[in-house]
Amino acid sequence: MPTPKALPLILSTRQQALLEHIASRTTNSYSLVTRAKLILGAARGVNNTALSQQLQLHRRRVRMWRQRWLEAGEQLATAEAEQVSDKRLRNMIEKILSDESRPGTPKFFKVEQVVQIVALACEDPKKIKTFSKSLDTKRVSTRSVGTRDCREDFSPQRRAFFKRRRLYNLIVIVTG
Repeated sequence: MPTPKALPLILSTRQQALLEHIASRTTNSYSLVTRAKLILGAARGVNNTALSQQLQLHRRRVRMWRQRWLEAGEQLATAEAEQVSDKRLRNMIEKILSDESRPGTPKFFKVEQVVQIVALACEDPKKIKTFSKSLDTKRVSTRSVGTRDCREDFSPQRRAFFKRRRLYNLIVIVTG
C-alpha cells in the first residue's frame, strides 16, 4: 500500500534566504540548524523518508516539523506582506522552529522547606540527628560541619541527599 504523499512546502525567496542563513550559522543550536535544513529540503521536494535518513531523524519528527511549518505559513505570508524587517522575520522563523515549552517536573519542596533545609545544613550536626519529619527524609550523617563554610564539609551522604533533591546548587548559592 503506498504511503500518503507529503504536502509540498513553498518558500518565498526571502524565507529561503533566511533559512539558509540559519542553517549555515555555526552559532545556532544544532536542533535549529537541523530543522532549517529539514524545511529547505522539504521545499526542494525531498520526501519525508529521504529527509529522515539524510538528517538522521525519525520520520514522525520530519512530518511534525513539516506540518508545523505549513500551519505557520499564513503567519509568515502576512508578515512578508506587511514588509517586516529581516530581523523580525528571522525571529518569527526561529520561533516556529523552536521547541514548545514543557511543564517540567513538579517541585520537591516548598520555599519554606528549602529555607529550613539550608539552615539545617549549616547547623552543628551534633545537635541534629534527623531531618524534620515534614520533609520525609532519612537519617543523615552526624559528621561535623563547622562554621566557616558549611558546603565544604558536607558529608557524602548529605551531598548525595541534596543532589538528589536538586538543592545542592541552591545551598552553594545561599551559603557561598
